[in-house]
Amino acid sequence: MPVKFMTSYREDSAAVFGYYKKLAERAMEQVADQELFVVLDEEMNSIAIIVKHMAGNMRSRWTDFLSSDGEKPDRNRDSEFVEPPATREGVMKMWEDGWSCLFAALEALTDADMSRTVTIRGEAHSVMQAINRQIAHYAYHVGQLVFLAKHFAGSRWETLSVARGKSEEFSKGLRSKVQGEEVESP
Repeated sequence: MPVKFMTSYREDSAAVFGYYKKLAERAMEQVADQELFVVLDEEMNSIAIIVKHMAGNMRSRWTDFLSSDGEKPDRNRDSEFVEPPATREGVMKMWEDGWSCLFAALEALTDADMSRTVTIRGEAHSVMQAINRQIAHYAYHVGQLVFLAKHFAGSRWETLSVARGKSEEFSKGLRSKVQGEEVESP
């Protein structure tokens, strides 16, 4: 008999955001403190700058999420791309502050809020569209961050997903786990 899932878009979104947050953190853990600030060329951003930009975006988008435009008048987006905090601790505090804004706003939402309208830079979005927009934006930047961390870690890199040459082993493990859960289910 097929398993039926009851899901909440808010809860599912929080889980996706949480996945990307943890992915970035696992990547940043693998680089030396000074590597957080390295810029590969003049058109690139450092990991610290990506974090600063994401945190600024999160503060702007998620503060007063349902009641004010997602582009706050006091946000200076251009400043997010210069002068990051000088230490890993400062970078990580900024990171946590941004995510705290996001998760607090999500926690306050109900499934009934998903069809409400919010604005971002004056453009109307349903709450669900605004959430999707931010998931895509943060996934994009987390991908950049992971790429940089992997570059800097080099041979020290510990994969964040399925290791090369281990796909079949991974799939077998998943199948075994699923089959074991099916046996235990009533």
